[in-house]
Amino acid sequence: MIFLELVLQNFGPYTGKQVINLNPKIDEENSRPIILLGGMNGGGKTTLMDAIRLALYGARAQCSTRGNLSYNDFLNQCVNNKIDPVLDTRIELLFEHIENDKPIKYRVVRSWTKNPKDGKDTLGILGDSDTWPDALVNIWDEYIENLLPLGISNLFLFDGEQVKELAEQETPPPVVVDAIRGLLGLELADRLAVDLDILVNRKLKEVGNSKDLANLEEIETRLTQQQEDYQITGEKLETLKNQVEELEEKQQEAFDKFISEGGKIAAERNQLELQQDTKTAEIEQVRQSMCELAADVLPLALIPNLLTQAQTQGEKEFRHQQVQISKDLLLERDQRLLTWLNQVEISPREVDKIQSFLIQDVDSLYAKTIQTEAPWLLADDETLSQLDNLIYHLQNSKLSAKEKLTILKNKEEEIHTLERQVQTAAAPEDYTKLRQALETAQNQVVEAKANYETIRRRLAELETIIAKSKRELSDYTVENIKHKNSEHIITSAAKVQNTLKIFREKLTLRKLNKLEEEVKNCFLYLLHKSDLVHRITIDTKTFSLLLYDLNGKPVPKHRLSAGEKQLLAIAFLWGLAKVSGHRLPVAIDTPLGRLDSSHRSNLVERYFPSASHQVILLSTDTEIGKKEVETLRENEAIAREYLLKYDSTTRQTTIQPGYFW
Repeated sequence: MIFLELVLQNFGPYTGKQVINLNPKIDEENSRPIILLGGMNGGGKTTLMDAIRLALYGARAQCSTRGNLSYNDFLNQCVNNKIDPVLDTRIELLFEHIENDKPIKYRVVRSWTKNPKDGKDTLGILGDSDTWPDALVNIWDEYIENLLPLGISNLFLFDGEQVKELAEQETPPPVVVDAIRGLLGLELADRLAVDLDILVNRKLKEVGNSKDLANLEEIETRLTQQQEDYQITGEKLETLKNQVEELEEKQQEAFDKFISEGGKIAAERNQLELQQDTKTAEIEQVRQSMCELAADVLPLALIPNLLTQAQTQGEKEFRHQQVQISKDLLLERDQRLLTWLNQVEISPREVDKIQSFLIQDVDSLYAKTIQTEAPWLLADDETLSQLDNLIYHLQNSKLSAKEKLTILKNKEEEIHTLERQVQTAAAPEDYTKLRQALETAQNQVVEAKANYETIRRRLAELETIIAKSKRELSDYTVENIKHKNSEHIITSAAKVQNTLKIFREKLTLRKLNKLEEEVKNCFLYLLHKSDLVHRITIDTKTFSLLLYDLNGKPVPKHRLSAGEKQLLAIAFLWGLAKVSGHRLPVAIDTPLGRLDSSHRSNLVERYFPSASHQVILLSTDTEIGKKEVETLRENEAIAREYLLKYDSTTRQTTIQPGYFW
């Protein structure tokens, strides 16, 4: 079995969808066993381990943060607290295993939202053909038990706290004991022993005296009545559940009708009318400002051609006036010149020629400026300047008028929209009916939910009462009914129990011998000190480890250093995994604990690359440090590296490629 990919979506501190490639293959031909994930304490390492357990086992998962929480409460706790409650929280685990000598891939998908319906997640299994094998979903618990049984999962998915607890205690903790019992196959013998106890209790009931039987029958009658009440209450609870759903549908229908028939708008009528009055006042202000424009120069916009003609004529007459002035000045100068010429010694004939030239020159200069029509505007410079200012002011007034017309049009459209909304509002009497219908539907839903909650509590009380009656029945059968006529059956059952006990002991010894050898070899391999321990034995009852030196003398566990104790605990788990016969991935959270540099080096160089074909390490920067990770890289043991980046301000974790160094 190989984990190929883990997908987290809004799970714990992981916001959004984050994907971790766990495939140990670096190309088609080469693979390296270690997937290294680094993160600081509180950054989400344990959450990744919980995600793997949760994906595989669902409600049966032994997650670190669950404690005594119900599955529903635990799922709610796992939802990222920064997301919208309606969004999905999702876990996907893609793995590959050999089935009928062929590699098969399955993607296990579990999704839920805040306060999931029925307190469960939605399980889906995606196969190679991207289809959901419904049959496999229905038997998933049984299927995963064949691949990675829950009882031994702690041998392959464990954390530093588990190693620490195993190292410090004289006897293994309950989770390891359960794994050992599952590994040794002792559950079959235990189940047979329980079946024999049931048979003996049944026979004891048959041989009880009349008074005992009467008391027993009274308890059984009471229990039967309680179970009938439980069934009736359960049926009533289901009926109320359906009733609540129907009333919620009616409530939604009443709400939709309230909206569609103008109930909501009717409730907002006053506000809409107030908005309408405000818009009307704004329109009046715009119109008043337009009246002010009309009282100024804006009416002149009706005669733009006359204004242009006047401006053109004025400029033309003004230019002609300037030309005439300049001509008169030239003529005066020419006259002064001729007067002077007559005074000097120039012949009259020459003077006539010069005079003729000057007259022709002036006529030629001003020939083009001769005015063909008589001036009629007679505008001066100041009047033309005022006309220019008037035209400029008129242009600004026209622009302002256009803007106000646009505003006026928009305001009128807004008023029309508000009028249409008010017109669609329900009449006061209709609004009252709609509101009463909606309130009635809402009250019915509240009342039905209250009844549902009352019956649900009653059902829980009946569960407690029935459990108590069953205990009374069991205690009464065991403690008060005397056996009289079935001694042979009871005696035979006792003999079988003894036989089962012997069988369990021999089975335990047989498998523990192999386990002892594996644990010793693993411990010496990790310790790299062959003279410390010569033999390791495992107690058949408590499964505690006993160490012996070369002389056969016990080596007290307290004589071992803290690092040696941890190596012994890891060797114990490693040996159990080997003896199990399951070829499974190993995931280790906070793997190095308080090991010194020597023991840490042994673990890094000897255990991690050899623990399994796939080893997922979740470490802080102080456990697998720069030296250790460089050693693993040099030995080509790491396939992929990731860093769990935790933001303390947002309390969110993102997954990035690479390690601390």
